[in-house]
Amino acid sequence: MTFNDFNFKEQLQKAIDFAGFKEPSPIQAEAIPIVLEGKDMVGQAHTGTGKTAAFGLPVINMMKGQKGVEAVVIVPTRELAMQVSDELFRFGKNLNFNTATVYGGQSYSMQLRNIDRSSIIVATPGRFLDLLRGGKINIKPSYVILDEADEMLDMGFLDDIKEIFTFMPAERQTLLFSATMPQAIKNLAKTILKDPAFVTLTKKDVTNSKITQTYYVVDERERDDALIRLYDFKNPTKSIIFCRTKKEVDRLSTFLVSQGFMAKGLHGDMEQRQREEAIRAFKSSKLEILIATDVAARGLDVNDVSHVFNYHLPFDSESYVHRIGRTGRAGKEGVAVSIVTPHEFRMLQKIEKNIGTKLEGKIVPNIDSVKVKKVSDLKDKIKEQDIKDYALELVEELKEEFDISTIAFKLASMVASSTYVKGNNNIGKSESDIKRLIENAQRGGGDDRGGRGGSRGGYRGGNRGGSRGGRSGGGRSGGRSDGRSGGRSGGRSDSRSGGRSGDRNRSRD
Repeated sequence: MTFNDFNFKEQLQKAIDFAGFKEPSPIQAEAIPIVLEGKDMVGQAHTGTGKTAAFGLPVINMMKGQKGVEAVVIVPTRELAMQVSDELFRFGKNLNFNTATVYGGQSYSMQLRNIDRSSIIVATPGRFLDLLRGGKINIKPSYVILDEADEMLDMGFLDDIKEIFTFMPAERQTLLFSATMPQAIKNLAKTILKDPAFVTLTKKDVTNSKITQTYYVVDERERDDALIRLYDFKNPTKSIIFCRTKKEVDRLSTFLVSQGFMAKGLHGDMEQRQREEAIRAFKSSKLEILIATDVAARGLDVNDVSHVFNYHLPFDSESYVHRIGRTGRAGKEGVAVSIVTPHEFRMLQKIEKNIGTKLEGKIVPNIDSVKVKKVSDLKDKIKEQDIKDYALELVEELKEEFDISTIAFKLASMVASSTYVKGNNNIGKSESDIKRLIENAQRGGGDDRGGRGGSRGGYRGGNRGGSRGGRSGGGRSGGRSDGRSGGRSGGRSDSRSGGRSGDRNRSRD
């Protein structure tokens, strides 16, 4: 099945093609036909399964384009509101559908201006209810969507949501999406939906089959070394590293920047402006690495994330699914890598059991393996490189001072710096160590902390300028940042979100 099979409007299909969407995800394949039929629906699916497109595409396709707000999407957090608003704007812009993002901390007058010229509102419950109670808006949307309903319940928004629906028209299509279905959500669904259809992803659909999931077992002191080695070996184009705590995000982002990476942290203690700048830079590829906590990255929608790294395993399976769902989006393949210690091995097995997927255990590549791959990549790059006229002129000029062999050796020496690998040769556990851990866990025994391993001194001892010199010289650490920091922050914000200043005093919004 492809998105063409849904027979969307031509301008909407163009937006889908431009976004790079090819095959619908399981939730999209099941939900879109139901929504197009005009039925109310309850969808049970985790974050990262493509829910925004599952409701956004059919709703936009059915919208008439008349003056006023035709659709309302209610989400738990401002970060998710911004992400959903961005995605719906991309889908609907060819049909001249604007979105207004509504959450606490914004100017009321600015929000009202944006709502007045928008077809879709994406809002957090608290601020949206303020506007309704105060009579500041009088809207009759044909479509109302609750996204991440269970999270809104956890945040104490249940009463607000119930009150919001007292302001909604009786004649409407209502869609409710939730990762879990506690009794309170079931009761809410009974009161706000009419004869709904139900779509539930089975366990095998919880994680994207196009995401390769692997893990590496290391000692606690080796986490940083293992992360750097895996980056050198896998060479991601754009990646997210997940940490459990804000403190760990700050420490790791400082460390990676010191090693020559274009990285930045993202967590809840950052100012709203800083968070928006980090997300904007990551989306526009001014950053290659985003280091984030689970809460900060919820709803983050970037289609070209090649790798997700779990610096620590999350405490629950749902967070794991959310994390790895940041890659392998829009029909693309992705890679999810988890760094675990023997102490975390049972947690890994619990996640495997809950998601119905076996992760593949691998050993951290040694220096020779990484070097072989780097040399192979360099050879491929040289083969693919076109010979430019100015390069011929440069060689002729150099031949006046050096013979051709010397020129070749000197140029090879310059580019070969990118194949240099620092650190200890062996990092983490061997195949036999991992096999013993699996057998031990199956018998219910204790942690196996034996096996090979090294010290952290390999990378900590100095900077990695030598090992990454070939990359940083090519623009990885500096060249792309000039003049682009504000490139995408203006233009559309007036009609999409009405400004994005945060309100740290009202964290629930």
